Amino acid sequence: MFTIDLTVKNTPFPISVQRKTAEDADAVFQLILAAMSSGKPEIVELKCEGKTEKKIAVRASEISGVQVAQRDGVATGSGRPPGFFALTSE
Repeated sequence: MFTIDLTVKNTPFPISVQRKTAEDADAVFQLILAAMSSGKPEIVELKCEGKTEKKIAVRASEISGVQVAQRDGVATGSGRPPGFFALTSE
């Protein structure tokens, strides 16, 4: 399963949707990049394949980052999935 995380301006947590294949995840990634670079205030609508009842709509101009990661059930050392940044206390 692949997770696409969107970072939205002025929102502390990412918005995530899932895709079953790498090709589908890459297609969503490219769709989001195209919407972000268009400069138009268009709405990006996404559905989740992992949780079929989950749907999101976000204005493309409010997206500040996008990340694709494969989730295979392996937890990180902190028990949290990898994200855009990490804070460590070493």
